[in-house]
Amino acid sequence: MNAKTISIVSYLTIIGWAIAYFSNKNNDPKSELASYHLGQSLGVFIFAVILNMVLTVAASIIPSLGSVLSLLGLTPLVFIILGVITANNKVLKPVPIIGVFFEGKFNF
Repeated sequence: MNAKTISIVSYLTIIGWAIAYFSNKNNDPKSELASYHLGQSLGVFIFAVILNMVLTVAASIIPSLGSVLSLLGLTPLVFIILGVITANNKVLKPVPIIGVFFEGKFNF
């Protein structure tokens, strides 16, 4: 797979991330684009897990906010779509709001 494909696949579920990780690992010259987007997509997945735990606790405490909180649960999906768009354009741009926190944190 080329760097653009690896970058896009990394955003498609955690299984897609694992496939992209091993594809990038097996490339002799590791792609900077693929490594960057592997870090960003892993950051989005970590954010999604933490967000869903917080929303679950909040919905159990205040059940009347369940429908509003479920809409907040779609936030990682928006970040994934934006990440795929930047990967498709071959741009090293962080995912909005949370991407800055994960820049340079992972060494792929």
